[in-house]
Amino acid sequence: MRYMMIMQAPESMALGQADAPVDATEAFEMMGRFNTALVEAGVLLAAEGLAPSAEGFEITRNSEAAEVPIVTDGPFTEAKELVAGFWIIDVASRAEAEQWARQCPIGPGVRLEVRRVPDMREFEDIAPAGVLDAEASLRARVAERAARYGQQD
Repeated sequence: MRYMMIMQAPESMALGQADAPVDATEAFEMMGRFNTALVEAGVLLAAEGLAPSAEGFEITRNSEAAEVPIVTDGPFTEAKELVAGFWIIDVASRAEAEQWARQCPIGPGVRLEVRRVPDMREFEDIAPAGVLDAEASLRARVAERAARYGQQD
């Protein structure tokens, strides 16, 4: 079973800021140890930290009839918590996902949301076969590209 662990934190807690509640060096070392444990256990599929929302943007539509999406640059001040990073893990059960999530070195004010990533087979009864076949083909292409990318390192 795949699970996504989504770290949410107020942007005011961003590492490297003078008033950040956690020392950046200590936070990186703790996260490095956690990531190493995930890799050594063979459960980590992907993990990334994300840049502050000031460097991002969001796309919205005013209505279903609107033809042109609206682009709004960050920062997203209306949000109380923003996604700071994520992990995707492959584990045997929800309980194992919970065990890993409990080990994540999050500090006060940080929230770790854990959500199961459904397998494509779960959509066989509701999605048209052609759509599932096309999705399988796309995923194969992505895996091939990821394998090539890994060889370039």
